[in-house]
Amino acid sequence: MTTLQDNLQAVQSRIAAACLACGRNPGEVTLLAVSKTFGADAVQEVASCGQQDFGENYIQEGVDKITFLQSSSHTKTPLIWHCIGPIQSNKTKYVAEFFSWAHTVDRLKIAQRLNDQRPANLPPLSVCLQVNIDGGATKSGVAPEEVLELAKQVAQLPRLTLRGLMTIPDPVEGFEAQVAPHTKARALFDEVRDELNLPHFDTLSMGMTSDLEAAIHAGSTMVRVGTAIFGGRL
Repeated sequence: MTTLQDNLQAVQSRIAAACLACGRNPGEVTLLAVSKTFGADAVQEVASCGQQDFGENYIQEGVDKITFLQSSSHTKTPLIWHCIGPIQSNKTKYVAEFFSWAHTVDRLKIAQRLNDQRPANLPPLSVCLQVNIDGGATKSGVAPEEVLELAKQVAQLPRLTLRGLMTIPDPVEGFEAQVAPHTKARALFDEVRDELNLPHFDTLSMGMTSDLEAAIHAGSTMVRVGTAIFGGRL
């Protein structure tokens, strides 16, 4: 096996062990392989091991990989591409046209542009609202107390499907300290789900290489892992 195959299997084993530790089914947690700064060849290799969901932080880099892999026969099955980086107004068209998911919607203006620019021949774009769950002053994300109102507005846009919430808490040491912001996000997710009763509101995108166990313990349904699969950033 190659290093990437080994790495992918190790992450899958971590997810399975984390689920077992808190009594969850590993099938409840989707692994999102974050391929930013790595080339299409690395994506192809990981995809050949059965990985289908890939995340990109840099929109133009992601578009280039998507275009290359779609225009060739480099993957046996279609890949699902997630935009997990900041979305500026002048980039919404690319996200709407090339990606299946956008995890970082944090204001109505961006959601409206994604909705208006989503091609009619594609299914609605799945979106998550990015929440600044631990209140970092320089971080993106809607404030927790404003999430419900934004969710109500985004849920009305016909070319988007509101799937859930996404968080990136600041790194902290210790399992309990890592669990705390994820638990807060889970409570907020439950509040929005119960209030709006949306049929497809099912995704809590939280947890990365360093804290995926804590995120799964708190209820994450999608972990975004880059370094543990692809290695250090190029």
